[in-house]
Amino acid sequence: MDNHRIATHGPASGFVSWLNRLLCSLSPLMSRNRDTHCPLTLGLLAVAALSIMSLATPAVAQTAPAQTAWRLLDYIAVDYPEAVADGKIANAGEYAEMQEFSATAAKLIGELPTSSARAGLERQAGNLQRIITAKAPAPAIATAARGLAADLIKAYPVPLAPTAAPDLARGKALYAQHCASCHGATGKGDGPQARGLDPAPIAFADEARARERSVFALYQVIEQGLDGTSMVSFADLPPQDRWALAFYAGSIAYPESEAGKALWDGDADLRKRLDLEKLVGTTPAALGTQVGDDKARQLMAYLRHHPEATIAVEAAGTLVLARSRLDDALAAYGRGDRKTATDLALSAYLDGFEPVEAVLSARDNALMVRIEGAMADLRAGIAKGEPVATVKDHVATLDGLFADAETALAPSEASATSSFVAAFTILAREGLEALLIVVAMIAFLSKADRRDMLPYVHGGWVAALVAGAATWAAATWLIAISGASRELTEGFGGVFAAIVLLWVGIWMHGKSNADAWQRYIRDTLSKALNRRSAWFLFLLAFIVVYREVFETILFYAAIWEQGNGGAVIAGAVAAVVLLAVIAFVMMRYSRTLPIGKFFAYSSALIAVLAVVLIGKGSAALQEAGYLPVTPWPGLPRSELLGIYPTRETIVAQLVMVALLVAGFLWNRRSAAKTEGTPA
Repeated sequence: MDNHRIATHGPASGFVSWLNRLLCSLSPLMSRNRDTHCPLTLGLLAVAALSIMSLATPAVAQTAPAQTAWRLLDYIAVDYPEAVADGKIANAGEYAEMQEFSATAAKLIGELPTSSARAGLERQAGNLQRIITAKAPAPAIATAARGLAADLIKAYPVPLAPTAAPDLARGKALYAQHCASCHGATGKGDGPQARGLDPAPIAFADEARARERSVFALYQVIEQGLDGTSMVSFADLPPQDRWALAFYAGSIAYPESEAGKALWDGDADLRKRLDLEKLVGTTPAALGTQVGDDKARQLMAYLRHHPEATIAVEAAGTLVLARSRLDDALAAYGRGDRKTATDLALSAYLDGFEPVEAVLSARDNALMVRIEGAMADLRAGIAKGEPVATVKDHVATLDGLFADAETALAPSEASATSSFVAAFTILAREGLEALLIVVAMIAFLSKADRRDMLPYVHGGWVAALVAGAATWAAATWLIAISGASRELTEGFGGVFAAIVLLWVGIWMHGKSNADAWQRYIRDTLSKALNRRSAWFLFLLAFIVVYREVFETILFYAAIWEQGNGGAVIAGAVAAVVLLAVIAFVMMRYSRTLPIGKFFAYSSALIAVLAVVLIGKGSAALQEAGYLPVTPWPGLPRSELLGIYPTRETIVAQLVMVALLVAGFLWNRRSAAKTEGTPA
């Protein structure tokens, strides 16, 4: 979306200044001319470092007012019948609240970021205020409020469902700890602290009210509280805890039902339509209009107690979201609103397709590649202003590919063999890049007889593994890692590592001449490898390893949810063994190489890795919406080599190749001058 911004002040600038001083302290390692390289380093690495720090800003930072307005609209739709009956005020306090909440919602909508949809939302909000003032019938108010709420979420998307099935046992414990004192132990609104509260706490056991309230609505109130009432915000709870609490509160009015389980297990079409996101966002009353009130009651009695039953179709649900976003993007493009169309197309990828990309890649990588290419074609078409009919064709192509993806993602397609192959391939592929860089650093320090620096390298990659474990724990229990955050981490991490490897590769090539290396040892090395250099080695090892660990964790989490845990573990162990063998061979072989050949081979290896990482980093930034996408038809795609058929990624790699060639030629000329022979 358009709310990702890179800060250029505050703590981030201090970090970049420190990083620049650190890297400049290494300039004897890279060049005799210290002042020549530091300004370039500051310019390039400041962008990379600041961009990495921008991940601390949530991707939906501007949507909090939309969430608050949605919550107020939901409250109006549910509680208006208590305020007005037969065109007359039934409860003056409730009616005043309806007026206040509708006015506040209108104000919040007016303060949202500018978009083509905002004017229409403002008109709807104004109409809602007018019909409340006119004391319109409750059904008309509910229709207007819910219609406005639905259009609001469509125009300003927010997370609509948990990342995993909530734990109802955890929700029950949280309810007893935080809610029972007011809402009552059995949800009847009769807790010991309820006396005297105005308005009174909601009675979750009241089915008439529960019919009109979705789990998403309960989550919003838990997260943000409710102004003008005694309901406070519980935003300090982790998201998964808030979802667990919302599900438990939403289940109180619906005692568990075996009849609901039978309905669910016996209706494949229903299981396909009612995924976790639909379950969260659908009210029992709305479901009743589709399947009948009795069936809706039984299904809610089962699914709100067992949300994990929807996980089997959750992947298909995210693709439904992707399709919905694409339809909305096409509609916006048809209206001439390219900005909104671009944002919705990006959301279709990040929020709809990206969550299932890992599993699809493991089961049908060729299909995953075709979908990514079709997504790029669509966004490029919107950016170029192609005819509506052409953009419609792009959307139709994606719709067909998503149908193929749903088949590939079906639970029946998950086998022990596919899980083993996926786990092995992912870890071997992601780990190899980091391994090559870390082993090259270790071999260099061993050749230079500076083993005192090795603890910093080992500390860097070990810290990356620890940070990776913390990321896994956070992603599992504390936060939801959005598609945008994932792509940005991979993108900026890749760009940063590529820039550093460019520098290191040129330097290593310059030392491939044995005489140059001996002079460097005698004149410079003891000064160059100081404590600042050591921390640089730590930082480089950390970044290159953490980038790969981060991606591997997200892939493994997706594969693990498909079952076959033993096969996943076996695949991981096999990959670790392979990487250990490669590391052993590389270290053993590097010891026998003459110093000149060691630096020649190492510089070539690092140059290749720099080109690969700049390609991968650029592609990830395209997927996050930070770089434009211009397809380059006819070019091959190779994730292993970081080659993607877009103009931006190819140009980035060509620029990297040109810089490396220029650096290598400069080294040859400098060596020739030093030896007194023609270049």
